[in-house]
Amino acid sequence: MKHKHLRPPLVVRALARPATLLLSAAMFSISLAQDWQLPKETQKFKPGPGAELATSNCLLCHSADYVSTQPPLTRTAWKATVDKMRVKYGAPISTNKLDELIDYLAATYGIRADARGR
Repeated sequence: MKHKHLRPPLVVRALARPATLLLSAAMFSISLAQDWQLPKETQKFKPGPGAELATSNCLLCHSADYVSTQPPLTRTAWKATVDKMRVKYGAPISTNKLDELIDYLAATYGIRADARGR
């Protein structure tokens, strides 16, 4: 006598897929219903003229910690970075505030004037 592979009846197999999908959807819905929040930003931009501009513009996408851990840039490099954020990524930085923001970033997170000659 040959043994056939033991398989569940066709009815059971037909009901298994929708049941699995329904169970997966229910579990996904429960996970979405959980109330969760990102931790509050604790790092702030270093104080200085233009810090509030960096806070209101840069923190829309970046943390202050992210900016502070980047390699120091020249003013020209900060300008290119800010321009890229505006043009490529749509950062809503007002054109009449660009110089103030770039000056702040260069002075606070840039290459120091005394370190350039080294």
